[in-house]
Amino acid sequence: MRSRTANRSGIVIRRRVTPAGDIIVTLLTPQGKLKAIARGGVRGPLASRLNLFHHVGIQVYQTPQSDLASVQQAVLEGALPKLAEPERYAFAHLMAELADALFQEGEFTEQAFELFAGALRGISHQPDPEWVALVMGFKLLGLAGFVAQTARCARCGADQPSHPDPLAGQMLCGNCASLSPYPPEALDFVRYVVRRSVRASIEAPVPTEQRAALWRALERFVTVQVGSVHSWRQLVPQPQEGVRV
Repeated sequence: MRSRTANRSGIVIRRRVTPAGDIIVTLLTPQGKLKAIARGGVRGPLASRLNLFHHVGIQVYQTPQSDLASVQQAVLEGALPKLAEPERYAFAHLMAELADALFQEGEFTEQAFELFAGALRGISHQPDPEWVALVMGFKLLGLAGFVAQTARCARCGADQPSHPDPLAGQMLCGNCASLSPYPPEALDFVRYVVRRSVRASIEAPVPTEQRAALWRALERFVTVQVGSVHSWRQLVPQPQEGVRV
């Protein structure tokens, strides 16, 4: 197998600096997820270009003996400075973690790339970044094939469940549930968000006071179906002791 050089354009979804001063980055590209290393990158111009959420064009080189491609060049193609704002950063970081967990290296993920890029733009520009993150979190899961059962109770199979499942993020009927039912707006969102267009969901936001239950459902479903995502620690509201939700 010959050494190869390739040009890719993608968004940085993970970045780590090693003790040696190398930068290891993971990019989501239209051709799939790509992991590469910029050797000595913290001491050169690549340090500012290979930042989290930056859209970059890179040239990589890989030999048959190396596990990681080496970044030879990087050109900044786009950035969203407002994602650094505290009220937006945590939501953008969650989207990056979800994309990293859901889409594997080598998969052709053009639709995932477009959806993820749209999520970052929405979180950056919309006045309600939390709502954008909720919608896009469910949409990314649906695109990856992880769709919660909403037509039937996850335990007994009864039709039209309306209660949250506290263990797996699914839906339960009144006989199987230990939690109160979703309010009408939140219930409508959970049932139809995957099938609706992004625009339709964004234009019909669930009231802020109903979102805590949606965050918990999303967190539980992701944990059971995909695995641990650390960003939940900053985002998911925890019910107060003794409060029924």
